[in-house]
Amino acid sequence: MNRSTSTWEIPRFHVKSNDRWWEFFSFSSLFFLAIILYTFHLGTLPLRDWDEATFAQVAKEISESSFQDWRWLFPTIWGEPYLNKPPLIHSLTALVYTFFGISEFSTRIIGASLTALSVPLLYSLARELFLPRYYAFFSALIYLTTMPVVRHGRLAMLDGAVLCFQILMMLFILRARRDLRWSLPAGIAFALICLSKGWMLGFLFGTIAFIFLIWDTPRLISSIYLWLGFLLGLFPVMAWQIAQYLYYGDQFINTSIKDQSLDRVFTAVEGNQGPIWYYLLELLKYPHPWIFIAVAGIFIAWQNRNWSWAKFILVWSITYLIIVSIMGTKLPWYIMPIYPPLSIAAGVTLAQIKSLPSFLSYPRWWIVLFSFLALVTSGGFFYFLLTQPDNENLLTLLVLLSTTFLVTAILMVKKDIQFTGVLFWGMYVSLMVFFSSNYWLWELNEAYQVKPIAEVIKEEIPLSEPVYISFNYDRPSMNFYSERQVKPVNVEEIKELMKSPSYLLVNPEILSQLDLIREKNHYCREKDNVHSLMDTRSNSDCWENIGIPESPFTLLKPIQ
Repeated sequence: MNRSTSTWEIPRFHVKSNDRWWEFFSFSSLFFLAIILYTFHLGTLPLRDWDEATFAQVAKEISESSFQDWRWLFPTIWGEPYLNKPPLIHSLTALVYTFFGISEFSTRIIGASLTALSVPLLYSLARELFLPRYYAFFSALIYLTTMPVVRHGRLAMLDGAVLCFQILMMLFILRARRDLRWSLPAGIAFALICLSKGWMLGFLFGTIAFIFLIWDTPRLISSIYLWLGFLLGLFPVMAWQIAQYLYYGDQFINTSIKDQSLDRVFTAVEGNQGPIWYYLLELLKYPHPWIFIAVAGIFIAWQNRNWSWAKFILVWSITYLIIVSIMGTKLPWYIMPIYPPLSIAAGVTLAQIKSLPSFLSYPRWWIVLFSFLALVTSGGFFYFLLTQPDNENLLTLLVLLSTTFLVTAILMVKKDIQFTGVLFWGMYVSLMVFFSSNYWLWELNEAYQVKPIAEVIKEEIPLSEPVYISFNYDRPSMNFYSERQVKPVNVEEIKELMKSPSYLLVNPEILSQLDLIREKNHYCREKDNVHSLMDTRSNSDCWENIGIPESPFTLLKPIQ
């Protein structure tokens, strides 16, 4: 059987030896730019709640166990089975912990590095779709400077790594059109998706790939290489699923398959719901100005839908957007896999602008768009100059963005193609400034700072003693940094806990209520006495109040 399915073989006929060096240089340069952006000030901010802190705790427990404990295959969190997601990225992070210790940087570096790698991989993918190199360059640079991709890729989450594996799988699928042997590594990339974030996402992207092939290259569907590649990827996924079932039994079915996979499709898990247009609003929030340019690229792709590149963009972007929009559970990072095809669509738009004849003007709406963005960012600069004149980082960011958009608009009026270089470089430098600040992880401002409290807990409270805090919900970041589970309690529960020697973290409002109660009753419990004892000793004889700097909480520590 002839494994070659197309006469358009770029590596053999188009890319000469000199071009191979250019490809290597392009790939390396894009990765270099990406890894600088993705690791810049990566470990300066604490881990945020839920995703990052949970991820870090699972990786920590894997790293602290021996290989023979099989935690890398059957992970735990606080000693309980962790069945939310497969442990591939957690285990890689645990390996980093083993060599470099536990820190914010070592927690985030695996996801950040894989997301950075996805930038040159997207370039390679676009090279399979377009003969001119600048199409691929534009697409990769747009993807590199798309803020949601960079921000979520820097976090200790699974989405950045999965983006890398998705692009890798699609790259191999495109190469399989010329040489069917590329179907085999496509199956391995499929397995990496499934073992990182679950089988449903893997099968979703497998479906997208098959829809594209049916439309673009239907003869590949009957190829034995394609099905061998699929089986090659399916084997480790099924082996992992079977191992989990044999180890956990019905608990694995109920938690991993039902609660964490099927229920997220049909119901709003943990109240994370939204309208069907939820992700359209998410797309409009952050990646300006690329989203508007990408929409123009979608229209161009529709007009050229008989071409492979147009089919690829339309199938990936539209299929994924429809499926994720009808899901019951809505979370902002679920939209992440749509950014690669949108980046390619935006790259097509810029490339066509570059190719316009000299007697044609650039689209007027582009000039209006960048002028408007320049006006908005300038207004923001003057507003914050009056209200927060000491906030140098924010003011610098707004000046950079305003200057970038203004110069871009001026160059477009002059029909100067150098506007692309100004726009890419301005967005890249602006992102560097943004990630050098504390603003990029704005979720940390939603509640109290964790690390100062965690340090006091580790210094003042024995590891075996339970700790309680007067707060509305459990914070995984507090548990991770204090190396124990700190349980949230309400005021009534605190009153009961104070009848026995307990370690309590209370805010000023609740502390004042407790002081009033103790003034009336003067109670305190002896350590080994099971009954409450009315005591005339002062409150300071029973409890030691420890104030925590930079924190709204006071630690009530029973005097032994």
